[in-house]
Amino acid sequence: MAIHSDRTSEPSVQAYRASVLHFTDDPAVNDRAYAWFEDGLLIVRDGKVLQVGDYHQHKTGIPDGTVIQDYRGKMIIPGFIDTHVHYPQTDMIASPAPGLLPWLETYTFPTEQRFSDLSHCREVAHFFIGELLRCGTTTAMVYCTVHPESVQAFFEASEARNLRMVAGKIMMDRNCPPYLQDTAERGARETDDLIRTWHQRGRQLVAITPRFAPTSTPAQLQLAGELAQAYPDVYLQTHAAENTDELAWVQALFPAARSYMDVYDQYGLLRPRAMYGHCIWLNDHDRTRMAQTGSSIAICPTSNLFLGSGLFDFQGADQHRLALSFGTDVGGGTSFSMLQTMNEAYKVARLGGSYLPALRMFYLATLGGARSMALEGVIGHFALGAEADFIVLDLQATPVLARRTARAGSLEELLFSLALLGDDRSVLATYAAGRQVHSRDASPAQP
Repeated sequence: MAIHSDRTSEPSVQAYRASVLHFTDDPAVNDRAYAWFEDGLLIVRDGKVLQVGDYHQHKTGIPDGTVIQDYRGKMIIPGFIDTHVHYPQTDMIASPAPGLLPWLETYTFPTEQRFSDLSHCREVAHFFIGELLRCGTTTAMVYCTVHPESVQAFFEASEARNLRMVAGKIMMDRNCPPYLQDTAERGARETDDLIRTWHQRGRQLVAITPRFAPTSTPAQLQLAGELAQAYPDVYLQTHAAENTDELAWVQALFPAARSYMDVYDQYGLLRPRAMYGHCIWLNDHDRTRMAQTGSSIAICPTSNLFLGSGLFDFQGADQHRLALSFGTDVGGGTSFSMLQTMNEAYKVARLGGSYLPALRMFYLATLGGARSMALEGVIGHFALGAEADFIVLDLQATPVLARRTARAGSLEELLFSLALLGDDRSVLATYAAGRQVHSRDASPAQP
C-alpha cells in the first residue's frame, strides 16, 4: 500500500489517461445513464475532479508541467461504495454455522468482546481498511462494536488515509451476552459523544447504529429515534428482515408492530440517510414506507447466500423505486471485493427471476451507493468538484480475464466479464481525494 505522509509535497493538479467510465443515473431507468471514454482523461485538482472526458478533447486543459499518469489499457471508475460491513468481524469471516442466530452466538459476539482493547481495535481497523482499499472500496458504511474505542480506532485509521467513511457504535441493550450489553441511556450518550467528536471531521461521518430490533429495548429504539431527529444530517444503519427466524423473533418481541420494518417506523427510524441491511423479507407496505421516507437498502448477496437467509427481491424493490446499493457484510459475507459481490448479486437476481445487467451492477456499486447515502455530487461519480476517489481496473489481471475481455464486443460484455471473473487482483490502484492509497504491486504497509 502506498501511503504518502507529506501531502503538501504533491502537485495540486494530477492527470490520468485511461478508459474512463462513470454514471450519471440508474441504467434501469435511463438509457443514457453513463459516460464512457475509451481513451479518456481524468484531471484532478486539490483532491477534486477538475475535468473528465475524451483525452484528445480535454488534453488542452492539462496545466503545463503536469505529468500524465498513463494507464492506457486499464479502466478508471469511481471508487466502490460498500454500504453495509462489520469491521470487527474481519477475523471471523468464513465461520461455519447453521444460521444467522447461532452464528451470532458462536462466533460474532465472542469476537466482538475483544474490542474493549483500543490497541486491538487499531490493529484490526488498519488491516480492515487495507483490505477495503485493496479491493477498490473507497467509502463504506461500517459497523463497529458496542465499545466507543472501536469507533475511535476506525476513524483514526480512516482519517490517516483521508478516506470518506461512515461508522457507528452498536447500540445493544438486550438479548446479547452481558459483556457486550450497554444501556439505553449509555448507548445514546456515547453515540451523541461520537457525533460531536467525529461527524464531518474532515471526511468522517457518523451513523446511529442500533444493531437490529431484537437487541434493543423499546427505550433504546426511542432514544435512537430522538438522536435521528436531533441530527438529521447524521446517518442511521441497522439490519432488517434478514431471515425468517429473525422475523418470528421480532414478532414475539414487538407484538403490536405490523411488521419488522414497522418497528423501526414507529420510532422514527425511517428517513433519508437511513441504511437498512438485507431487507429480503419485506412486503409491499414495507417497501412503500421505505420509499415514502427516503430510506435505503444495502443488498448483501454473499452474506445472504452464506447464511441461507434468502434471495433479495430486485423486482419488488424496483417497482417501488427504492434506493439500492451493495454491501459485503463481512464477516457474514465472504469477500471484501465488490466485484465478487456483483458476481453473487447477478446469481441471486437470476434465481429470483430478475436480470441484472453489468452496467446496473457497476452503478449500484458506485453512484447508487452515493445516492443512497445522499452523497451524489460528493462521491460515486466524476461530477465537476466531486471528491476524486477512484480506482484503476486491470482488464488483464488474470489469464482468463485477459482472454475474455479481449473478446468483449461491447461495454456491457466488458463489465460483465469484470463482474463475473474479477476480484481484488483486478484493482491495480486505489486513489482517495486524488492521492494513491493502494498499489497492487507495492509492498503492504505495516501498522
